[in-house]
Amino acid sequence: MQPSRGRIYAMLTLVMLLWAGNSIAARAVHSEIPPFTLAFCRWSGALMVLLPFAWPKIVADQPAILRNWGKILLLGAVGVGCFNAFLYSGLRYTTATNGLLIQAAIPALVLLFDFALFRVRPRVFQIIGVLIASAGVVVIVFRGNPAALATLSFGRGDALVLCGVVAWSLYTALLRIRPVIDPLSFLALTFLVGVIAMLPFALHEWQTEAVILTHKSIGGIAYVAILPSVVAYFLYNMAVGEIGAGMAGQTISLQPLFGALLAVPLLGEALQGYHVAGMLLILVGIAVPIAVPSIKRGEAD
Repeated sequence: MQPSRGRIYAMLTLVMLLWAGNSIAARAVHSEIPPFTLAFCRWSGALMVLLPFAWPKIVADQPAILRNWGKILLLGAVGVGCFNAFLYSGLRYTTATNGLLIQAAIPALVLLFDFALFRVRPRVFQIIGVLIASAGVVVIVFRGNPAALATLSFGRGDALVLCGVVAWSLYTALLRIRPVIDPLSFLALTFLVGVIAMLPFALHEWQTEAVILTHKSIGGIAYVAILPSVVAYFLYNMAVGEIGAGMAGQTISLQPLFGALLAVPLLGEALQGYHVAGMLLILVGIAVPIAVPSIKRGEAD
């Protein structure tokens, strides 16, 4: 039995909340755990949690895995390895504002890759929704002050974050070629690719930077390994398979919304009027591509 569209969008909302929490957790432990070490611990921990459940599925799926190992390697390298390597590297050299704004390009890039690779034409209401939600992200990032656009500069860190954004958008579109194996098998194998990809970066950090283990940092590692990784990736992959890359990718705009909300109780930041205005635009932008087809179906009935 396939989940209803309402349940799918509820799953995607939870995914974006967990991924926003991932950013909050990473920020909270950044002085204790270097970025690539955190990423390596994230995927290693996620793999250890998942493997006992996934191993029987992997054994059963072995013939299909061997036939499709190239696709699995590609998806793991792009969606787990490249995305994290570029994103974490970029955020060491750029501001959070720049990084957040650049990531707001994901919904539009997903539509672009979907068309370029699979000739899936975005519908007009999808494009309208992306534009409205992107406007909401801009309002939040620039605090409702359009003049702040003039202060932006695009440097090495921004370029690295953009590469990460391109990698994630490509991963979302490429989920169309995901082999027909159990979701747990696919998730575990792509996480394994991520662990291998992060290892050399983590090894370099262990030689040059201190890793401080405290209750807070261990709790942060546990959080990012389980909820934003195992739970969120599983639900996101399932949602893309049900409603397509374009529709699922549009919910990425919820991340800055949830990030602003989580920052209030967890980081002590104040909620301003521009936050509310941006959140409303984001919600409208996401609602448009969901509501318009439903209205049209209702009229047809």
